[in-house]
Amino acid sequence: MPYEAKNYENLIGLEGLSEQLLKNHFTFYGGYVSNTNKLLEFLDAKEPGTPEYSEVQRRFGWEWNGMRLHEYYFENLTKDFKPLADGDLKNKIEKIYGSFEKWQKNFMSVGAMRGIGWVVLYYDKQSGNLFNVWINEHDAGHFAGAAPLLVMDVFEHAYMLDYGIKKADYIEAFFKNINWSVASERFGV
Repeated sequence: MPYEAKNYENLIGLEGLSEQLLKNHFTFYGGYVSNTNKLLEFLDAKEPGTPEYSEVQRRFGWEWNGMRLHEYYFENLTKDFKPLADGDLKNKIEKIYGSFEKWQKNFMSVGAMRGIGWVVLYYDKQSGNLFNVWINEHDAGHFAGAAPLLVMDVFEHAYMLDYGIKKADYIEAFFKNINWSVASERFGV
């Protein structure tokens, strides 16, 4: 069953992210969906164990995670921003980081690190811990078994059109558009 790119046009008008940036980003995401489908089709038609199959299998994680991480990212954005409400997720953040502000400062500083990638607030249900994690590549560095609660894209395509090299300004804009109800739902995993 092929995957279909989801429509995120409802995000046009986000504070601090231009229409052109968002449309470019949606197109970029669509490429991951398309490539995921092409690789699935290829893998289904080829014999496992061949060099071609092996190389495409290795590439599959890159395309799949590129598709899924973009979906998490777009889905945890909203034009109708509301601060994180009191509840289980906020309580857990405050317990682990000392305060919401300390968590936010940590998340933002991880995002501002040099390099490209993703920042993910992961929840490890087994231990009950939350982690702000830098993901350098789509297919490497994920916390196995942990649920992504909040995902921020810090590849250049997510901000350079609007912010140039001022990634910190983009991160500020990201925080003005977080859909905390989605992150809270993900925490209920």
